[in-house]
Amino acid sequence: MATQENTATKEEPNLDDLALQLYDDCETTFDEDLATLKFLEEQREKIGNHEALGEVVRDIIWEQFQSQIGIQAGKDFIEKNRGNTLDLRPESHIQTTEDFEKGKIATHNDQIDYQQRYDGYQSNFQKDEDGNIKTYTDRTGKEQEIIAPGARDKFDKDRPKGSREKGTDMDHTISAAEMMRDPAAYAHLDQDEIIEFANSDVNLNEMPSDQNRSKGDKSMTDWLDNPNANGQKPEEIFPELDEETKNELLEKDRQAREEYEKLKKQGEERSKQTGRQSQINEALRISEATLKSAVLSLCEDFVKEIVSKLVDWLRSTERKLGDLINSVKAAIDSFIQNLKQKLINTTETVLTTIATSILGPIVNTIKKVWILLKKGWQAIKAVIKYLCSEEAKKHSFKIKLLNVGKIIIGILTATGAIVLGEIIEKGLMTIPVFNIQIPVLGSLANILGIFFGAVIAGIIGAIALNFINKLIAKKEAEKIEVRMAFHANDAMHRQITRTLRALESAYTTL
Repeated sequence: MATQENTATKEEPNLDDLALQLYDDCETTFDEDLATLKFLEEQREKIGNHEALGEVVRDIIWEQFQSQIGIQAGKDFIEKNRGNTLDLRPESHIQTTEDFEKGKIATHNDQIDYQQRYDGYQSNFQKDEDGNIKTYTDRTGKEQEIIAPGARDKFDKDRPKGSREKGTDMDHTISAAEMMRDPAAYAHLDQDEIIEFANSDVNLNEMPSDQNRSKGDKSMTDWLDNPNANGQKPEEIFPELDEETKNELLEKDRQAREEYEKLKKQGEERSKQTGRQSQINEALRISEATLKSAVLSLCEDFVKEIVSKLVDWLRSTERKLGDLINSVKAAIDSFIQNLKQKLINTTETVLTTIATSILGPIVNTIKKVWILLKKGWQAIKAVIKYLCSEEAKKHSFKIKLLNVGKIIIGILTATGAIVLGEIIEKGLMTIPVFNIQIPVLGSLANILGIFFGAVIAGIIGAIALNFINKLIAKKEAEKIEVRMAFHANDAMHRQITRTLRALESAYTTL
C-alpha cells in the first residue's frame, strides 16, 4: 500500500515547461550563432577596403600645404628683407670701418645702402686685370692707391675756383684723393656729404697755383716736412713760405682735420644707431612672419577638420542641415580636443618659416626630403608592428607579403606625390600664367603641382592597392566562408544534439 501511495504521490512531468525550456535553449543558441555569423560576414565585407590609401593621399596633401605655409612665410620674409635671409648678428647690421675696408658689408642694414657705398669707394681706384687695386709709393714711403681717371671730377664740379689774376687756386686742405682713399669716410658718410665737406670753407684754402701743384694730393704736413725727388723742401722752392705762412697753413690743416674727424664720428654713430634699429626691424619682420605662419597653420588644421566632417556629411544618405551643423560642431570639438597636436604642427610650421628665412628656398627641398624620410620610417615601423602582431601570426606567408606590400604602397604613394608634384610644378612654371603668386601658399604652379601630384599618385596607388586587396580578399574570403560553413554546420549539429537530449530527458521523465 505504501508503494502505491508513493507512486500515486510522485510529481507528474509538465510537458509545457519542457517545451518552453527547449524553446529558450534553441533561441539562445541561435542568437549566439547568428551574432557570430554576422561578425564573420562583416569581416568579409571589410576585406579589400582601401580607405587607408585615401588617408595617405590626404595626409600628404595637407602636410605639403602646411609645409608650404611655413616656406612661403619664409620667402615673404626674405622679400620684405630686401632679399636677405635672416641674420640678426650685429656685424650684419652695424657697419664698422674695419669690416668695410675688408669688404665685409652690413647688407642687412635697412636704413643705409652700404653696398652702394662700398661700390662707390672701390670705383675710386685703378685696378689690374685680376681686379686688384694698383698702388704706388709716395715721397713719405707710404703705399697709396692710384686714383682712377675721372674719379676726382665729382669733387671739382661746381666748387669755388681761384683767381687767374692773382695766379691762385682753391686747394683742398684735406685732398680729395685722401678722402677717396679713406674707408672710414665712405663707410659712415655718403658721397654727397664727403664732397660737401671737401668743398666747404673749412677745407678750402686759396694758395698760389705753383704751390698747389707742388702739394698735389699730399697732406699739408707731408708736403711741408718731406723733400721732393730733388731733395728740396717747399720753403726752399718757394721763398714766400716763411715760418708764419707755414704755421697758418698747418693751423688751417688742423682745423680742417678736426672738423673732418668730427664729421666721421657723427657718421659712425649714425651707423651704430641705424644698425641697431635695423636689427629691431628685422626681428619684427621675422616675428610677423612666424606669427602669420602659426595662425595660418592653425587655420589650416581647422579647415582640415571641417573638410573631413563635410565629406562625411556628403557621404551620408540623408543630408539634413541639422546634421551639417552638428558636423561643424564636431569639427570644432575635435579641433579643440586635439589642440596640443595642432600646436605641435604649428611649431613645426614656425620652425620651417625660420629655417626658410635663414637658409632660403632650399628649405623647400630639405623639407620634402624630410617628409620622404619620415614616411619611410613610418612604413618601416608599420611593417615591423604588423609582422610582430598576433594577427600576422595567423596569416600565411603569402598573406604577410601582400600586407607588407600594402604598407609599402602607402610610402610609395607619398613619395610619388612629392616627386610628381615637383615635375608638374616645373612643367607649369614654363607657362607665365602659372607663375602667379597666391598669397600665403606661393605660386599657382606649386599649388597645382602639390594637388595633381597627390591625386595622380593616389590613383596609381589605389590601382595597385586594389589589386593586392583582391588577392588578399580572395584568400581571406575563402577562409571566412569555410569558417562560416563550418560554424553553421557546427551550430546546427549542436542544436540537434540539444534537441535530442531534451526529448530524451522528457521521454525518461514520462
